[in-house]
Amino acid sequence: MITGLFKGFGYIFTGLSLITQKGIRPFVLVPLLINTVLFAGGIWLAKSQLEYWMAHLLPSWLSWLEWLLWPIFAVLIFFVVFYVFTLVANILAAPFNAVLAEKVEARLNGQPIPEFAGYKSLPALITRTFRSELSKLWYMGKWFVLLLILTVIPGVNIVAPVAWTLFGAWMLAIEYADYPMGNHNLFFKDELAALKKNRAEALGFGWLLSLMTVVPVLNFLSMPVGVAGGTALWVKKLSKTV
Repeated sequence: MITGLFKGFGYIFTGLSLITQKGIRPFVLVPLLINTVLFAGGIWLAKSQLEYWMAHLLPSWLSWLEWLLWPIFAVLIFFVVFYVFTLVANILAAPFNAVLAEKVEARLNGQPIPEFAGYKSLPALITRTFRSELSKLWYMGKWFVLLLILTVIPGVNIVAPVAWTLFGAWMLAIEYADYPMGNHNLFFKDELAALKKNRAEALGFGWLLSLMTVVPVLNFLSMPVGVAGGTALWVKKLSKTV
């Protein structure tokens, strides 16, 4: 397990190395721009919402409780903004991330992705993609709700920070493995099965990437690094288990 986690960490450094290489850099620009704009907006929104709620949540005679509530609301608002803005950023950048994943995979092993099968295949492909995305949203949503419940139960919520951290790492692994696997016409069901077979590597990759998203300046690079690192994870591990 520990060895797998460290191997997962390594895909982040691989991703950092890949996005700086000649021939890959031009395909990093659009995802980088989208991520920078949205993360800057997310940071501003999280800060303003935290200040607003702390100013209006308690009556003035209970203002002395702010020191107790501030960390709870800070964590809650951070996670809500983090997941929402990550989701929006990945939706907007999806076409560009798919191209970046294709170029990275070609650099890693030179194997072409399957050729376009023609416009007659589009209805079936769109249907599969839609079902896959719904399955992903349902999977994410049910765990999100369970973690919110866990967070507000006294005593039990002591494990909430660890649970949220694991959830964030796992969902980021799912999100960024999706691009190279989607290029091979593999969808959420296939992706989830492959990641479960390589759980330690996936969690290590997702955890270090989630840590990267909260480090100033590095967080702007998290999307292209995630795509490149997720593609490396696909080439070296996941592709061998599907």
